[in-house]
Amino acid sequence: MKILIIEDEKEIADSIKSYLKTNDILCEMAKDARTALDKIAMYDYDCILLDLMLPDGDGFTVLKELKKLKKSDGVIIISAKEALETKIEGFNLGADDYLTKPFHLSELLVRIQSLIRRKNFNGSTLLTFHEIEIDTLAKSVKVNNSKIDFTKKETDLLLFLIGNKNKVLSKSAIAEHLSGDMADMLDNHDFVYAHIKNLKKKLNESGCHDYIKSVYGTGYKWEDD
Repeated sequence: MKILIIEDEKEIADSIKSYLKTNDILCEMAKDARTALDKIAMYDYDCILLDLMLPDGDGFTVLKELKKLKKSDGVIIISAKEALETKIEGFNLGADDYLTKPFHLSELLVRIQSLIRRKNFNGSTLLTFHEIEIDTLAKSVKVNNSKIDFTKKETDLLLFLIGNKNKVLSKSAIAEHLSGDMADMLDNHDFVYAHIKNLKKKLNESGCHDYIKSVYGTGYKWEDD
């Protein structure tokens, strides 16, 4: 899971990042609207945490750009503004949720997880795909009712592939999902191949059908036959 935190108050942003990181969530940061807009144009995120009061504008600018680009990133507004009209404007511009500061980090985590489930898995914490069963909260995987020992990265990759079934995912898109903007600093994306190879091996050894297909010169696709 990859999150973009758009927040100019460093202490708040760092505390959110630190807490989410302990829950195996990859976080990227933007302290102003311009940085946020650059990142949104370049990358896709599972969820965006958006402060409305930014040093070079307001968060509504970001929401408008997401709408303009027809992006499907989930958005949770985190703001000290409590006015009903502000909340309504945020929702009308495409925000999925609104959390008023100050808030408990545990509540923020629950709202992020709930948003991801609604967007990708119809609100369920238990994802079933033929012989595969994934508990999205416990991050545990079963194939044919037998538990499989996956790493956190492999489970995240499996969820990403199934959540985008029948879509061709480029190696760079997978790299960004697993490593965030750090992927740009890598000479190549060989680690994507390694993760795909290990995932396929464990699924095949458990008796699972081979759903992961290589698309020559492009990337991979989770194919629902």
